[in-house]
Amino acid sequence: MDFDLTERQAHFRDRVRAFIDDHVRPAVPGLLAELNSGDRWHHLEGIEPLKAKAREQGLWNLFMPPGGALKHVDESFPFEGEQLTNLEYALCAEEMGRVGFASEVFNCSAPDTGNMEVFHRYGTRAQKDQWLAPLMRGEIRSAFLMTEPGVASSDATNIQCQIRRDGDDYVINGKKWWSSGAGDPRCKVAILMGKTDPEARKHAQQSMILVPLDAPGLTIERHLTVYGYDDAPHGHMEVALKDVRVPADNLLLGEGRGFEIAQGRLGPGRIHHCMRTIGAAEEALELMVKRIQSRTAFGKKIAEHSVWEQRVAEARIEIDCTRLLCLKAADLMDKAGNKAAKAEIAMIKVKAPRMALQIIDDAVQAFGAAGVSQDTTLAYSWAGIRTLRLADGPDEVHNRAIALIEYGKHPPIDPQVP
Repeated sequence: MDFDLTERQAHFRDRVRAFIDDHVRPAVPGLLAELNSGDRWHHLEGIEPLKAKAREQGLWNLFMPPGGALKHVDESFPFEGEQLTNLEYALCAEEMGRVGFASEVFNCSAPDTGNMEVFHRYGTRAQKDQWLAPLMRGEIRSAFLMTEPGVASSDATNIQCQIRRDGDDYVINGKKWWSSGAGDPRCKVAILMGKTDPEARKHAQQSMILVPLDAPGLTIERHLTVYGYDDAPHGHMEVALKDVRVPADNLLLGEGRGFEIAQGRLGPGRIHHCMRTIGAAEEALELMVKRIQSRTAFGKKIAEHSVWEQRVAEARIEIDCTRLLCLKAADLMDKAGNKAAKAEIAMIKVKAPRMALQIIDDAVQAFGAAGVSQDTTLAYSWAGIRTLRLADGPDEVHNRAIALIEYGKHPPIDPQVP
């Protein structure tokens, strides 16, 4: 087992890190000022020069086309991307997680990354030309509509949104929420999961279909806040669909293939989230260490109080353990596929947010009142990462999957055997 980074892995990680330090961090105050000027639901023009510069430097669509075994690959499509493996991209995603605006600068924002992978793996050439190409050029944004307010969406078989065939069209009726990205005025298309055949077997009832955001009958009813944060201009929206009609060609892969697509989409996406989360934890630890070494309380530096030595040490241990688990999962995905890495993906999805939340909370404590205010990034970071214990499956679902795998390894004790 070799823990050293390859030349290629270090090359991309270090270039992303340097770009963030040299260009993204200095731009953050201006981007925040632009965001807070007037209507918050507008495209930030200040990010475009950064995106152009990243593209010029070959730091664009780093994850595309995704590595591994692909389905329905059209080799003639003019992809533009660095084709990093999951392991290579994971190292870059950690760096992006340290600064909130960074992912978009490299055209690596969720949910666009997962949606682009869906188009690449499962889309027709026409769907790629219409939606994937402008997504990869960074001209439009996209959304993913899965969760519903009326059911326990942690069990996706509960989803009730109806997709009904009507001649050459499908007609969609239902309500979705936590439709992340739908608040951005550049969001032009959504991938929606709904039910095409309620009578089919349990995991063959659902399908995925492409829905333009300007389709008649689609209404954004409200934006949802995360602990009071609106996440503008990205947003998390509640969307109503009433007799929304789209061409039958908008269906992805075929009726009843929704779960198959979801599993192909969510595996890599969970790794991306977890690595960005590790980056956020590193950022919080750095802020905490700087703070406690610069403030004095009760006659000595805060860092000299033993409780802070314990907190800092635990933070470093937890970050490094979590990173190793995440890189193991990414490496296994590259070598054996997403299905083989099911347990590792579930474990890191549970571990990373819990780890980061504890470290961010300790950092807030180090900053005192400033830690819960807008004067640091800590409160916003905590709120965003707290949602990851729910997004892409709650902890309980992933823990159940891990436990079932363990149950399968060890048969129960035979009560007849002494």
